[in-house]
Amino acid sequence: MFLALRDLRRGVRRFLLLGVVIALVALLSTVLSGLATGLVTDNISGLRALPFEHLAMAKGSDATFSRSILQAPAQKAFEQVPGVTTSPIGASFVNAAAVDGGPSLDLALFGVPADSFLVDRPEARAALAGPPGIVLGSELEAKGVKVGDRYTMGGSGVELPVLGFTFAGTYGHAPIAFTSLATWQRVQFGEQSDGRFSAIALTGGTDAQLARADAAAGTQTFTKTEAYAGSPGFTAETTTMSLIRGFLLVISALVIGAFFTVLCVQRTRQIGLLKAMGASNFYVLRDGVSQMVILVALASLGGVAVGTALIALMSSGAAPVELSPAAVATVLVSLILAGVLGSLVAFRRVTKVEPAIALGVEP
Repeated sequence: MFLALRDLRRGVRRFLLLGVVIALVALLSTVLSGLATGLVTDNISGLRALPFEHLAMAKGSDATFSRSILQAPAQKAFEQVPGVTTSPIGASFVNAAAVDGGPSLDLALFGVPADSFLVDRPEARAALAGPPGIVLGSELEAKGVKVGDRYTMGGSGVELPVLGFTFAGTYGHAPIAFTSLATWQRVQFGEQSDGRFSAIALTGGTDAQLARADAAAGTQTFTKTEAYAGSPGFTAETTTMSLIRGFLLVISALVIGAFFTVLCVQRTRQIGLLKAMGASNFYVLRDGVSQMVILVALASLGGVAVGTALIALMSSGAAPVELSPAAVATVLVSLILAGVLGSLVAFRRVTKVEPAIALGVEP
């Protein structure tokens, strides 16, 4: 550690350049992490907020509501399972045109029965049990939508008033609007709905019980997390952001590895002297890795701190960003590990340095 700290003090300019590069990578990784978390929240926050554990859908639907159509017999198969609570749910995307000529709304329309376990507040149950209408997310109220405004749902011609506002969240980047299941069926299928819905929300039951019910109902059950993948764009967005962050880590490791390879070449005489005095390869490696850990940790902390501040500033705007302490910590640890791996590749040169040869090398 003595040599590592001494080199850091004496070569401030040289190490500062690498530190700035690492800090920029950490800053970019942190901002991308915030963007990835924000995109996930903006995509499935409404589905994540619903109190279910599994979703039963039609086979081959890939957890996508638009590909799944079920009817009452499928729900009865799950109702017969001890300890399982069920609720039908309908979900579709609609364009709601304002009757009074105001702005149109792109909505994810969710239909649930008023007595569903998914509806846990008395006022929400009363709204769904009353005259047909829609309950919108509170963010739309801030945009000027008022209780009593009337909207025509897509091409169905069904006209519905706004009954109230609540935390509804989003699905597929569209704000969720809740309505009764009967109203959703009329919007989606007209007067001849035949009791159709998109999925069965479930709580309770073991995997074996649900598998047997699946076989009886001809359905496929997904966990809540698996159901997120059915949201439009969810898989593509998360995969893309993960690949970008992965490439940043690889770039960071390559930059650090290249820098320390050059550093090892410059320190050939010093390494030779250390070995001539009896220092082992492990001692020299420990000294170099310690130097790298100090530099990368400090630079990464600085970059993450600036990135966190940027996320906090952007979160008040229209950009879908969200600060997640776990994600930020993951970025920091990943960058330090990438630096360690990059430096270990570079320090392979240390084991090949012979004291007698090194002592004859001119600096």
